[in-house]
Amino acid sequence: MSQALPHADRAAFPFADAYWLSGGFRPFFFLGAIAMVASILVWLPVFSGSLEVPTRFLPVEWHVHTLLFGGVSAIIAGFALTAVSNWTGRPLVSGGLLFALVVLWVIGRVAVSTSALLGPWLAAALDMLFPLALVFVFAREVIAGGNYRNLRIVALVAVFGLTNACFHLESALAGAADHSLRAAVAVVLAMIMLVGGRIIPAFTRNWLMMRGSDRLPAPFSRVDGSAMLMSVIALVSWIAWPEAGATGVLLVLAGLANSVRVARWRGLATRSEPLLFVLHAAYATIPAGFLLVGAGVLGVAAIDPLAMVHVWTAGTVGMMTLAVMTRASRGHSGRGLVAGRLELAIFVLVFAGALARVLAGFVPQEAMPLFHGAAGCWSLAYLLFAAGYFPMLFLRPRHR
Repeated sequence: MSQALPHADRAAFPFADAYWLSGGFRPFFFLGAIAMVASILVWLPVFSGSLEVPTRFLPVEWHVHTLLFGGVSAIIAGFALTAVSNWTGRPLVSGGLLFALVVLWVIGRVAVSTSALLGPWLAAALDMLFPLALVFVFAREVIAGGNYRNLRIVALVAVFGLTNACFHLESALAGAADHSLRAAVAVVLAMIMLVGGRIIPAFTRNWLMMRGSDRLPAPFSRVDGSAMLMSVIALVSWIAWPEAGATGVLLVLAGLANSVRVARWRGLATRSEPLLFVLHAAYATIPAGFLLVGAGVLGVAAIDPLAMVHVWTAGTVGMMTLAVMTRASRGHSGRGLVAGRLELAIFVLVFAGALARVLAGFVPQEAMPLFHGAAGCWSLAYLLFAAGYFPMLFLRPRHR
């Protein structure tokens, strides 16, 4: 269901009826995948010194910023602008308004990558146009539909945008944006725990009921609430005091709490359907990340807590975004919710990339081969999504 425009508006905006502007997931899932690829394949030659990007940020900061505030923000936009229609019953955000959001996203990416030419404050102002506009449109749709319980998701999207502003400010004043980047990762994890904790058990319950199973995922209870609360406390401590022993303890406790939470959702029972099982596998990397980062902070063995953050960024973010993009794209395009060879290849590659990147932190003597293997697998997973799903996202189906 798309949002119709008056005739005058269509005359002023000739692309109003373009199929790729019929829903937020169409342009933003594709752009998010491209940004994820760029965050790796452009960053590697920048990091090695064989390519120069006119950005004022350190290479690693540009890499993480492009991944989080380029790729993840686009994917969040695609999900939010599509899901809000299901939540409220209102028409999909589409046409000229959606095109304007796409343009603002592109402006932000160009501004960050040319920030050495624009200066820090102009680049920051241009980059913040998209998150501000997204929050405004998202909040407007939720409020207009009277769906006030989902304002907490709007609030998390707003806080994520705020971490982008803090990134620019901290980088300009302190020369590095460590606190802001940790905060951004933490907010993304909070969103996944909140939304994932709602949709994963629900999808699993429906799937199992269709197959006549009477053993269903546990309903939301104090176990879930306690895990969420413990996770938020641990993440706040990690943002502020990443090397403190108390932070390590809190992270381990949050890992244990989330392990109990995900174990109650009957994930193994869905292993015959990869499109659903991958959601469980992606969420399972959240407690794994808490445990490994916490163990590193506490000085367990030779675990590097900084390297273990990739359990969350390469693992949780990589697997969950591709899981959601494939499922949502198929569902909203009238395709069956069944994984084919393309989806299986995407899931295997992103998992292999995440695993290789994490293993590189354990075997430093093999770090470079693992590092490059991880980059290749992870990027290829997103490239496969972009190429394989392009017809579904951009080309109007022919009716026979």
